[in-house]
Amino acid sequence: MFKHAHCFIIVACLGLCSGSVCAAVSLETGEAINVSTQPFGKTPEGLAITQYTLRNAQGMQARVINVGANLVSLRVPDRNGHVDDVVLGSDSVSDYLGGRYSAVIGRYANRIGNARFRLDGQEIQVTANAGIHHIHGGRRGFAKVMWDSKVVRSSGQAVVQFSYLSKDGEEGYPGNLSCRVTYSLTPDNALKIFYEASTDKTTVVNLTNHAYFNLAGAGSGKVYDHVLRIDADLYTVSDQALIPTGEIHSVKDTPLDFTTARPIGSRIDQLQQPRGYDHNYVLNNWDNSLRTVAEVYDPKSGRVLSLCTTEPGVQLYTANHFRNIKGRGGKIYNQHDAFCLETQHFPDSPNKGHFPSTVLRPGQTFASSTVFRFSCR
Repeated sequence: MFKHAHCFIIVACLGLCSGSVCAAVSLETGEAINVSTQPFGKTPEGLAITQYTLRNAQGMQARVINVGANLVSLRVPDRNGHVDDVVLGSDSVSDYLGGRYSAVIGRYANRIGNARFRLDGQEIQVTANAGIHHIHGGRRGFAKVMWDSKVVRSSGQAVVQFSYLSKDGEEGYPGNLSCRVTYSLTPDNALKIFYEASTDKTTVVNLTNHAYFNLAGAGSGKVYDHVLRIDADLYTVSDQALIPTGEIHSVKDTPLDFTTARPIGSRIDQLQQPRGYDHNYVLNNWDNSLRTVAEVYDPKSGRVLSLCTTEPGVQLYTANHFRNIKGRGGKIYNQHDAFCLETQHFPDSPNKGHFPSTVLRPGQTFASSTVFRFSCR
């Protein structure tokens, strides 16, 4: 089990902030926390893209934009106080408009086999955008759309909230789905993401953030030395197209076993398909509560990322498809230069009745919390 396994999320909206900078003071610590806004270019249609910068007194800084509710930058101190960006990003607006990097993924994160499922006796056909399959919400999923956005006041936290209405029939999904995603930066170096959604027709929902992390600093090379621990004894078995077969197997005696801390690169060469990690872990003792489920430690910088979530699964992905991608500041990103820990319900859950359900009905509220908490050792 993990130490310090209790994480708490409070999103208390006390009113809108005016102007380009919103300052707050923590009632517990007296530390200043603020949010500022800056222009971030325009869409091809001429719509203004806004960047929000959340800061705390410890030197941590998160930047988010209203395209894809994207986390474009996350600057975190190392053991010597040096601050560096630990998420991969770009200087190109077009990369974010194309859904690359650390966007919110929806209406359904990960894959749906054959781009179809049955819902209350009716067959639903969604967009096939991965061969015959559906991935990450379709051709124009939540990562590529413009979200409404605002700064809100919260006790001791810097908070930005995004909202989006996914209309009935979008990418084939039934129901008008009203979504909100709230980013909060705390005085103790935690970035919290809170997801909410409601619908007027029965539908399916699975939301996550696709952040690409390198705790040594974005563009610093492979993450092989990062030491990872995941509180999961099981994983969902997938076929060659990465669609779950429905089987759930033990990670014991496989390269997927991170129940004790191991370097990410220690057995990655044993994974010829899919050329690295791209696996959904079944988290232990899931009960919808917010608990610590994973930890990553970078020996070079001393940075530690502790992951908390209310979700039943987490997808470990090691940027297997990256090939000579030009990133922020001219840095080049290649295969295995980052890792993702995508908190989620399981892939293809709408077609697997024994997986935790992703069905959302009118009158219900989808709610999910994920916390990325940073420290050093």
